[in-house]
Amino acid sequence: MNIEVELISEEIIKPSSSTPDDFRHYQLSFLDQLSPPVYNPLVLFYEFNDETMPSVTEISNHLKKSLAEVLTLFYPLAGRITDNKYVDCNDEGIPYVEAHVKCELSEVLNNPVPGEFSKFMPFELDNIANKLPLGVQLNIFECGGFAIGHCISHKLADGLSHFMFSKTWAATALGDQAKIEPPEFISAKLFPPRDFTAYDAGLGITRNKVAKRFVFSASMIEALREKYQNSEGLENQKRPSRVDALSAFIWSRYVANTKDTGPAEKFYMVLHSVNLRPRFDPSLPHHSFGNLYRAAMTAPFLSSGEECYGLVMRQVREEIDKIDSHYMKGLQQGAEHLSELNESVGSVISGELITFSFSSFCRFPLYDNDFGWGKPTWVSSPPLTFKNLVVFMDTKEDDGIEAYISLEEEVMVKFETDIEFLAYASPSGC
Repeated sequence: MNIEVELISEEIIKPSSSTPDDFRHYQLSFLDQLSPPVYNPLVLFYEFNDETMPSVTEISNHLKKSLAEVLTLFYPLAGRITDNKYVDCNDEGIPYVEAHVKCELSEVLNNPVPGEFSKFMPFELDNIANKLPLGVQLNIFECGGFAIGHCISHKLADGLSHFMFSKTWAATALGDQAKIEPPEFISAKLFPPRDFTAYDAGLGITRNKVAKRFVFSASMIEALREKYQNSEGLENQKRPSRVDALSAFIWSRYVANTKDTGPAEKFYMVLHSVNLRPRFDPSLPHHSFGNLYRAAMTAPFLSSGEECYGLVMRQVREEIDKIDSHYMKGLQQGAEHLSELNESVGSVISGELITFSFSSFCRFPLYDNDFGWGKPTWVSSPPLTFKNLVVFMDTKEDDGIEAYISLEEEVMVKFETDIEFLAYASPSGC
């Protein structure tokens, strides 16, 4: 379906209390500097029955008031990003947009088209010149339901930081003091910034891609876990997790659908985003703010047939396990890690290396955001700005997983007609 959205109003929301002068300069960390100049988006959908439906004015005023309050805790989000080095925490505020969606919420829920959800955002997600750390858009449907779209610059926050901001904003709106967790801004101390210009953090940002949402039911996920548990390379190993199994399956179908196209000799690199917080000794709290993640990079050994993917899964696990306290010490030094990145970037540009990335938001607090009218009916995301990318999110119920897959158009066409892929995945939206 084609969603039509009409702008109603736009204003700037500033923190309810001024940021002290001592906090005016927020230093980006080395990992912040390496992060791509794009936005992480999130859309939370809320529906009501006739008895609980507030007015648009009530909804908007409540959100704006609580947003101003939570910005005092997350004060860098109300500033301006400067030269990939720091945030000027000047309290200039963030854009808050109200929009009318010319359909009922049920139409979106029954026939979701994530490719249209960028219309629920206050600005373009791949606007690399945008210095705004945060933007919010309140989308009002004709039935009275609404969706809160918000996006945070990847220059400041990884996925978990984004979700913790959203959860803390909701707790502030609800007045639930026990769930208000002030962020800890320690990333620049752990990973001091560096002066460098050679690395292209925007590599891979493209409009030449199509993003689709596929749903894997709990029963299909269990079938894949069982399948890979019994495959070569995983004998006597820990049972694959849900994300392990889905990653191996999706990647196997990607290879199957691309191995006969392009250069005869292709080298693949699988990247899995890894949360660094629990890998410190001692662990960092989950509300540590910033880009505290890295990608475990695996160059899988390929053989013919499905039997190789248990081996691939084991290789991926081994690379993830290498991200330990010793790895952290080297990462904090920075130079060796940057050298490795530049080397891999050169291979990608030359076409010698094909990367395929996975990021999981499963078990994150996606459905905890109660602003005062109950928890969201559904949480989703517009397409991200990269190709060869898969983002996993939990379904609200039944332990299923939604996979947002971003591919080049010609590869996506093959995915959508891949009988083996569709035996496990239910397409939903285009």
